[in-house]
Amino acid sequence: MERRRSFPDVLAGGVFVLIGGAFVVGSLSYELGTPLRMGPGYFPLLVGGILAALGLAIVLKGLVAGEVLTFGSIPWRAVAAITLAVLFFGFTVRRLGFVPTSAVTALLTTLASSRVRLLTALAVAAGLTLASTLIFVVALQLRIPLLGPWLEF
Repeated sequence: MERRRSFPDVLAGGVFVLIGGAFVVGSLSYELGTPLRMGPGYFPLLVGGILAALGLAIVLKGLVAGEVLTFGSIPWRAVAAITLAVLFFGFTVRRLGFVPTSAVTALLTTLASSRVRLLTALAVAAGLTLASTLIFVVALQLRIPLLGPWLEF
């Protein structure tokens, strides 16, 4: 009988174990307390332990009942477009302002797909810019200028 192993499951479970273990180790430098009087290290210890246990379960599942997966080609266009959009937003939001930066970022993310037409991309950018402005600037009252110093006349 052939045993199948799922490398992605083993890898993902290992990452969970590492992150959970880091939380457990980090929480040990704080006072733990008791379940009725929790100290500052109690909750990170609990969450780290649960995350590590889930990671172990995923590793075991990957070793015992894995499935053969085939991966397709990596969509480099999408990876590059999304990375460029995130970097653009981070570097220009304070200089251009929230509205123009959001609009350009939304347009850059539409470049990830080769099937999106210009009119659709513009509609998506306008809708996302309006929604994000209403959510972050109006509702949450973040102090981000709508137009930055680069666009002031």
